[in-house]
Amino acid sequence: MLAKISGSQAIATPHEPNAALHELIAVVAKLRDPNGGCPWDLEQTHQSLVPYVLEEAHEVADAIRHGDDAHLKEELGDLLLQVVLHAQIAQEEQRFDLEAIAQGISEKLIRRHPHVFGDAVAEDSDAVKETWEAIKASEKGEAPPSASPLSDRLTGKVRGQPALAGAMTISKKAAKAGFEWDDMEGVWEKVHEELNELKEAVASGDKAHAQEELGDVLFTLVNVARWCGIDPESGLAGTNQRFLDRFSRVEAALGGDLQGRSIRELEALWQQAKAQIRNEQQGAV
Repeated sequence: MLAKISGSQAIATPHEPNAALHELIAVVAKLRDPNGGCPWDLEQTHQSLVPYVLEEAHEVADAIRHGDDAHLKEELGDLLLQVVLHAQIAQEEQRFDLEAIAQGISEKLIRRHPHVFGDAVAEDSDAVKETWEAIKASEKGEAPPSASPLSDRLTGKVRGQPALAGAMTISKKAAKAGFEWDDMEGVWEKVHEELNELKEAVASGDKAHAQEELGDVLFTLVNVARWCGIDPESGLAGTNQRFLDRFSRVEAALGGDLQGRSIRELEALWQQAKAQIRNEQQGAV
């Protein structure tokens, strides 16, 4: 059938989900069936599944970074499973279902793209973003004036983001509002200041204080990344992969057993692995 959008605009919508999606919904419903379902799946709640949602989203991002279509297809499936599973849990409690989720996001996309589904004009992506934010704000209705409007907006924006991404969002918005160092030297001074405070907190034995100071160090390093125009998430992901590449060679050289080895021996093997990888990469070029 056709769903009317505005004027002559129309979108074809199916009467029911396609066969593969319909099968997935049925499989998840069976897993959650109190009569013969899976004990693990039956125990799950929205809250207990939070770590899995985050894990699957990160694995999707990792597959994209590596350009592996087979891996990406698999990880997108795992992420889709999380959506269907949350919808099934909500449906069991008669709160909402997958159809309501799909309908809601479709309506939101249509509403926030008047330049596609209506008569508005957006000449570039910046105009699209501006329109999106304006419509989003109007959807929330009129709110009492806030003494800290930017902080309020950022609190809502970063709530669902990983900490590193949230830090970059806050850093960019605060800097744009004028909360910024005069030059890069000021950023480096802040890094050293926070590092010293972290050292003092660790030495004091106060774990809670040390954790706070570690957060301050990481947040300041995100500001370094912003000033340099680099992506801290990609940087850390690359470091993780390089570490694993080198560490696997150290393990292999020791037959998989690192116990009882001196730090000098381990460091020598680490440097050897690092050199091997560098030579292999240069040879490939």
